[in-house]
Amino acid sequence: MIEIIASVFILSGVSFMLIASIGIIRFPDFYIRMSVVTKASTIGLGLLLTGVGIYFNTLEIIIKVLAIATFIVLSSPVSSHVIAKAASLIRVPFWKQTNLDDYLEAKDTPNDPKFIEHKF
Repeated sequence: MIEIIASVFILSGVSFMLIASIGIIRFPDFYIRMSVVTKASTIGLGLLLTGVGIYFNTLEIIIKVLAIATFIVLSSPVSSHVIAKAASLIRVPFWKQTNLDDYLEAKDTPNDPKFIEHKF
């Protein structure tokens, strides 16, 4: 029974990571791709680590799984935000259908919205 539960978690995690990798190819601009990769891979890795923890079921493995999961949950959103901020400052173009109202009202964003025009 433990193998089945662990397999479900591991396969669910792999499915989320597969969705993230397809999102890298399918979505139109850098910012949307990064959002998909950050969210889906974090959830996928969390499910995968849960499956590994359930399968091996030792204190040593559970401590390692919790340490890895904590590090990923804390570092992934922060690094994603920093990368997006850097991309914004060097004016990586947005997808033409992106709603930029909140972005342009923000205090420390580039003022010229003309750089957002990009045809896909």
